[in-house]
Amino acid sequence: MNEIIESLYQRKSVRAFTDREIAPEDKEMILNAAIQAPSAGNQQLYTILDITDPELKETLARTCDDQPFIANGKMVLIFLADCRKWYQGYLDAGLSPRTPGAGDLMLAVCDALIAAQNAVVAAQSLGIGSCYIGDVMEQCETHRKLLNLPSYVFPAAMLVFGYPNEQQLNRPKPKRPSLSSIVHENTYRTMDREELHQMFHPGSDWEEYEKWMKAFCERKYQSDFSREMTRSVEEYLKDFAGN
Repeated sequence: MNEIIESLYQRKSVRAFTDREIAPEDKEMILNAAIQAPSAGNQQLYTILDITDPELKETLARTCDDQPFIANGKMVLIFLADCRKWYQGYLDAGLSPRTPGAGDLMLAVCDALIAAQNAVVAAQSLGIGSCYIGDVMEQCETHRKLLNLPSYVFPAAMLVFGYPNEQQLNRPKPKRPSLSSIVHENTYRTMDREELHQMFHPGSDWEEYEKWMKAFCERKYQSDFSREMTRSVEEYLKDFAGN
């Protein structure tokens, strides 16, 4: 196993940081690594917001499902799926382009997340931890105003970076499912109930599994924040429904 692959195996989300700041040259290195990511047609269909205002970080900690550790991050980046800049460029060039559609948004989200993961891997190589925040997709109206997001721009992910404290360093990484549970050959295969049982909560009996699944569903899928995320994303999608 080479160093890159070993780093991927070791990487885990970090939500508690030391007081150590990220050096400017390391921050620049992480950002430069992000923009080296593969991109559809080399268009870079994303924009990165570097959140340096402490008050803005405090606000995001509240609006993103009340997670105080966000405000303590030594670097906070928001990766925007940005269909606006090319559309605006076409208009500026005197063209009459169609407005961005759902396919354009999905391509831009892919670009943004690939760049985000490049930043994660680069930071990990420098001993800097990170945590993805999907909650930035919530509260469309609030975040549009807070971050000055125009139409055809969508916050795909937020990343919080910092040096992990001792507890985070020692915290075991959650186990991943088996490869056979995730990789299907050639075509999608619908798994039966026992396969799903062993993938989601291996080693448990059925009664324990049902209890665990109910609690997980209520905590995640049926939660208020999950419902808000769906509502908010549907609001963003209205921009892309014109085609």
